[in-house]
Amino acid sequence: MYPTQKAHPWHGISPGAEAPGTVTAFIEIVPADTIKYEIDKQSGYLKIDRPQLFSNIVPALYGFIPQTFCGKEVAEYCSTRSGRQVHDGDGDPLDICVLSERPVTHGDILVTAIPIGGFRLIDKHEADDKIIAVLKSDAVYGGITEIGECPTELINRLRHYFLTYKVIPGEARVPVELAAIYGREEAMQVIRHSMNDYNHNFRLGATQ
Repeated sequence: MYPTQKAHPWHGISPGAEAPGTVTAFIEIVPADTIKYEIDKQSGYLKIDRPQLFSNIVPALYGFIPQTFCGKEVAEYCSTRSGRQVHDGDGDPLDICVLSERPVTHGDILVTAIPIGGFRLIDKHEADDKIIAVLKSDAVYGGITEIGECPTELINRLRHYFLTYKVIPGEARVPVELAAIYGREEAMQVIRHSMNDYNHNFRLGATQ
């Protein structure tokens, strides 16, 4: 029996039977996009967040892990590991970048990804982790198991994107802080905390 309705990408799709070691990722935007798309939390459809006004281009497939939430557990872990005062998570599903040799031409797709590390970003005192992963069975990146095995130029490109993609020239704002780049084991711990946050906020009678 096939489902008669499209599953909500955040709530209706599993993060994967082998999560956090291997995860399902919903891809919102790809490097060719000049528009920043993001999921509409109510309907599950992609919506336009904003045009990419400047030269920032996402350097990898970008989206989120279903049935995750950046809330209190993610924030507490971020505070413990960074020594910074982090008030909360950003209230969104956990972001993920997926490295692939082959160009993917559009978002609104599911991919199987293997986490290899992450960026501990803090945005306005909120935890905003970015998991870095490789596309499963990718010919070039598929054999990478730790973020330290990635080319330095690629990590620098990811770092530059996340530190500048919200900056608008002439506007004063609290900058995004990159508190740490961490490896696979810590990335899996962040994913576990985000799955717990999701369960606490959406499955245990909580109202969100």
